[in-house]
Amino acid sequence: MLELIDISKVHRGGNRSVDTVTLRLETGLLGLLGPNGAGKSSLMRIAATVTRPSSGQVLFEGVDAVARPQPLRAALGYLPQDFGVHPRLNAREFLSYLAAARGIRARETRARIDELLHLVNLTQAAGRPLGGYSGGMLRRVGIAQSLLADPRVLIVDEPTAGLDPEERVRFRNLLSDLAADRAVLLSTHIVSDVESVASRIAVLAGGRLRAHGTAGELLRTVNGRVWEATVPPERAAALQARHLVGRTARTQEGVRLRLLAPEPPTAEARPVRPDLEDVYLAVVEQAGLDRAGAR
Repeated sequence: MLELIDISKVHRGGNRSVDTVTLRLETGLLGLLGPNGAGKSSLMRIAATVTRPSSGQVLFEGVDAVARPQPLRAALGYLPQDFGVHPRLNAREFLSYLAAARGIRARETRARIDELLHLVNLTQAAGRPLGGYSGGMLRRVGIAQSLLADPRVLIVDEPTAGLDPEERVRFRNLLSDLAADRAVLLSTHIVSDVESVASRIAVLAGGRLRAHGTAGELLRTVNGRVWEATVPPERAAALQARHLVGRTARTQEGVRLRLLAPEPPTAEARPVRPDLEDVYLAVVEQAGLDRAGAR
């Protein structure tokens, strides 16, 4: 449905935030993972036709969306990372304003806004000015506005920023439901936001696509490389200096480390089943080594 082909974005001074990225977005949820500064937001703005790529193509149902953005925009719901509101308007007024700007018929607007406010758990706060909302509440307003026109393509950039754990779970479940019959692109640096809901996962680092596939395909790339070891505290620092450590926990027996290594890092180490966070750490570390070697 939506294709990004060899997309690059070069800024003033030659800084390249996106470097020849190719992705295909179809029905289902594509999770775009990457650390802060990886180029995710730049890529999302290009996919949403907010900015133009320096090179490459954006195709929506085969149509050049850079030259002719209107068909994609008409089918699109977009939540940017830097979503802003009118602080003196309440949630219902703000959503009504955006609905009118999008050309949604007035007689459909009220029922749709009621439905969305319920969906994002803001019904009770709908009459309060947005200037008094918390960051998490404003994020929920942003989620609601992205769904106003019942979009066929939904692009959301760091949507769970500022949400508490219960709200994050609620939103992940919502995205999973929405992805049943539309294309959803979710950008985040939080692995847990995508591991249970994404049909496919892409990892971006240093502006480049470093890994792409189903969760199962990505997990196979670190099979046999993930270990757990419990060592005395005085040995933990040396292991952390030599190996990529994902998690640590202090126990009565010592410090439990989860490490990535091609061979057992200690005599006590035992192999464990990898998870998506292990994949993410391995991919991002390799990207850093690649960039260092290219200098």
